[in-house]
Amino acid sequence: MAKQRPLQFSLDRGSPVPLYFQLSQQLEAAIERGELAPGSLLGNEIELAGRLGLSRPTVRQAIQSLVDKGLLVRRRGVGTQVVHSQVKRPLELSSLYDDLESAGQQPATRVLHHAVEPAPAPVAAALGIAEGADVLRLERLRLAHGEPVAHLRNHLPVGLLDLDAETLGRTGLYRLLRQAGITLHSARQTIGARAATAEEGELLAEPEGAPLLTMERTTFDDTGRAVEFGSHLYRASRYAFDFQLLARS
Repeated sequence: MAKQRPLQFSLDRGSPVPLYFQLSQQLEAAIERGELAPGSLLGNEIELAGRLGLSRPTVRQAIQSLVDKGLLVRRRGVGTQVVHSQVKRPLELSSLYDDLESAGQQPATRVLHHAVEPAPAPVAAALGIAEGADVLRLERLRLAHGEPVAHLRNHLPVGLLDLDAETLGRTGLYRLLRQAGITLHSARQTIGARAATAEEGELLAEPEGAPLLTMERTTFDDTGRAVEFGSHLYRASRYAFDFQLLARS
């Protein structure tokens, strides 16, 4: 593993924002842009502190904040190494696959389940169908840079889409819906959090009890018909939802 070429940082010493936070934000941005690729070495704290004219504790605090986020790891005998960038997903009607692809995260899909089954009550209510009616249940593991990011479970009305597991493993569900001529118009979505079970932790490469983000979404087409109900789990260490809030006038 070659050491990363020195990056350029712009620190404003007259700003009320602490220097360690300015440095950590710029390092995180470099990781997200791919300037610091997974596996690359950051360099030691003494060299970085000397180059930037900062104290070693300031640099250590900046690095530790990214270690705490799971973006960096300290390895004895190796140094501080980039692990991965955190996926930040905007809250809009888009698929995880497309968001990962546009961010250069090299998405991949492992199809875990693909079958027609009777709809349980919550699924039937979300899709506006009778309980026990047939639905297509899909279960997938979504990966980025070869690492699991999310466990996705979706239910679709039968006959909506001619879909096989091989096709589903190559691309995102929303892309396939659009290719089938279905216009996705709106969605109702709920976001939460909970601890991972042992089974979920094993699937997502997290310890039992690790924090997971949850999302339930019912998506509607331009006629108002419910076309899918999703119940998803995301690794909080690798994934975040991005909000933009506007003041109400």
